[in-house]
Amino acid sequence: MGLIVKQIGDSTTKYYWYPGDTREYRRALIALGSGAGAFALVYLVTRSVLAATTVGTSVTALLAGLNLGRRDAHALAGFPDVDGRAAGRAAVAHSGRAVWRAVVEGVGMAAAAVAIANLAADGFVANWVLPVVPAAVGACAHQAGMLMRRMEKQVSTAQTHAGRRNVAPSRGVAVPLRDTP
Repeated sequence: MGLIVKQIGDSTTKYYWYPGDTREYRRALIALGSGAGAFALVYLVTRSVLAATTVGTSVTALLAGLNLGRRDAHALAGFPDVDGRAAGRAAVAHSGRAVWRAVVEGVGMAAAAVAIANLAADGFVANWVLPVVPAAVGACAHQAGMLMRRMEKQVSTAQTHAGRRNVAPSRGVAVPLRDTP
């Protein structure tokens, strides 16, 4: 949850709460800007609105899918391991945020498909295959984002454990702690 604090008077302060974090908003703007840049570049090269729209929405879906996948993996990793009422409240809170992320991703993919399908081009590929491309790219990127986040956690955990096992505290040099034949 984000917070904006505005000092109105000497003894009056207004607090504005907004959902999300500014980092997430920046990542979303980067995804939209990258998609717009890809659209412009492909249109300048090919002069095809269909190709430019497909590539632009796919780039946006790729970056948004990576971001949403990382957020889902982070939420799953932070899920509390408790019993009783606290677990129920935590499950409801995490489920609500996960549903919100899923709705945002689904609406974005549906809007991309509608935008591509409603272009002037005709044919099987233009009407049936290309509208699915951004959704497929976004779904694969979502999974890649979740996998990337899990791998980051495992690598950092492995480095932490390896650093404790392999460094001799007296010398500060990496040495094996066990003798090997």
